[in-house]
Amino acid sequence: MGISSPGIGSGLDVQSIVAKLVALERQPLQQLQVRASGLSARLSAYGQLKSQIANLQDQATKLATTSSWETMAVSSSNSGAVVGTATSAAVPTAFSMEVSQLARAQSAGSAVFGTGAAVGTGSLKIQLGAWSKGDFTPDVADGSATFAPGAAPEVSIDITAADDTLAKVAAKINAANAGVNATVLRDAAGERLLVRSSATGEESGFRIQAMDDDGNNADVAGLSRLAFDPENGSNGLSLTQSARDTLATINGVEVKSKNTTFTDAIDGLTLTVAQVTASPVEIGVKRDTAGGRANITAFVESYNALNNALATMTRYNPADKSVGTLQGDSTAVGLQSALRQLVGGVGAPGGEFGRLSDIGVQFQSDGNLKVDATKLDAAMAKPDALKAFFSADQAGTSSDGMATRIKDFAAGVLGADGLFATKTKSIQSAVKRNTDDQQRVTDRSSRREEQLLAQYGRLDTSLGRLSALNSYVAQQVTQWNNTKG
Repeated sequence: MGISSPGIGSGLDVQSIVAKLVALERQPLQQLQVRASGLSARLSAYGQLKSQIANLQDQATKLATTSSWETMAVSSSNSGAVVGTATSAAVPTAFSMEVSQLARAQSAGSAVFGTGAAVGTGSLKIQLGAWSKGDFTPDVADGSATFAPGAAPEVSIDITAADDTLAKVAAKINAANAGVNATVLRDAAGERLLVRSSATGEESGFRIQAMDDDGNNADVAGLSRLAFDPENGSNGLSLTQSARDTLATINGVEVKSKNTTFTDAIDGLTLTVAQVTASPVEIGVKRDTAGGRANITAFVESYNALNNALATMTRYNPADKSVGTLQGDSTAVGLQSALRQLVGGVGAPGGEFGRLSDIGVQFQSDGNLKVDATKLDAAMAKPDALKAFFSADQAGTSSDGMATRIKDFAAGVLGADGLFATKTKSIQSAVKRNTDDQQRVTDRSSRREEQLLAQYGRLDTSLGRLSALNSYVAQQVTQWNNTKG
């Protein structure tokens, strides 16, 4: 293939001429690229607005949720002793509480065994229940211990290996899930088996009966040493702590719990105790206005962020003639207007509060909202009226509360067929058309460049021949003139 260099034959700057002609052909591409940049900016702007509308929807949903206005707060004069939580089922109230006893688990321990010594063979039967009398109820005249089995079935654990140690027995007890935990304690004297109820409360006491292969279930030899059954005279293990319920009084009325939590004493209220009290603890239950106030503040902040974004995107500055990304965009302007009408409108009819300004949330000259703390404090003292103003829901009617209407509006514009989906789809279609147009201009200019290079190549060749002929003729004329002279 020959090597060509346009312009060599004619002396013309063919590359420069073609480049300038192709540049003229590509001029529409620059406009299309500017247009593409604008479309990309608009797509990004609508993405930002969509995110902020979603945030506003979240904040409006909190205000429109009735339970958020029914939250109750529990106060305690001694939070180290008694704390509480409340559901919406609780009612405002106050009472005093005294704690005389904390729940605990039963525990018992064996005598000392030689380290690694065998404990004997047979089986241990473990059952949960409640003990009374004896060491369990010291003030009862009849001292014989009595065991009342609970609902859980008895668990039998076989100890069959002659060389089973306390550690192996403890492992079998723990694996049996019998409602007790076993631990081996080692010291200078040897090993002891410690057994403790897994749960607290009087009904979580335990009895351990030994079926000793040595034939005597109550002696101090073999497996009998791990029994705990004072009712039947088998005391291989010694009681170290009896099982107890938590005992307390509420306004002088006795209540008890198998653990340190009272869930049924007062409707909607859970009380947790941590220590015995030396004096009454005053408990108060009232509406929690802090949560509602925080929700209002968060809504105002979310609306202001959205309003500022829309103002920036749709602005026109006559001083420097600068424009926002969505300046002149009717969809954005319409959205801005609709939001201001919603937020500036009335709440549910017939309520104590008609508009946001009635509760201390007022429009400013820039379209933002500002909270009047004093006025809002006064409104927060009327949580039921605020609940009606924000959260009334009458299936999309004009009787809906303000937050309900804003929540529903946001759901509509964010929906699959809503404003944002439609607008995004429209811009994306414009982006695709623009990309296709750019490609067409690029392809057309490339073809035009090829055509021009071919045309100027032929012209260059022709001019080269003419130039050579001209040189030849001039040479011949010169020779003829020299010969004639």
